[in-house]
Amino acid sequence: MTKSQMRIEAGLTTNVLVNMNKGQHISMESLIRICDALDCELKDVVELVKTEE
Repeated sequence: MTKSQMRIEAGLTTNVLVNMNKGQHISMESLIRICDALDCELKDVVELVKTEE
């Protein structure tokens, strides 16, 4: 599935994809839509990385 196909399938805006590509914030609602479109769980698309302060 291409990013464009996922965007359409999940009902996302192009801004959401731009933010994802830049490593910026996207909403939990967007993450849930992506998981629904990909038929996967949140843990399959999210990785928590600790940053040093």
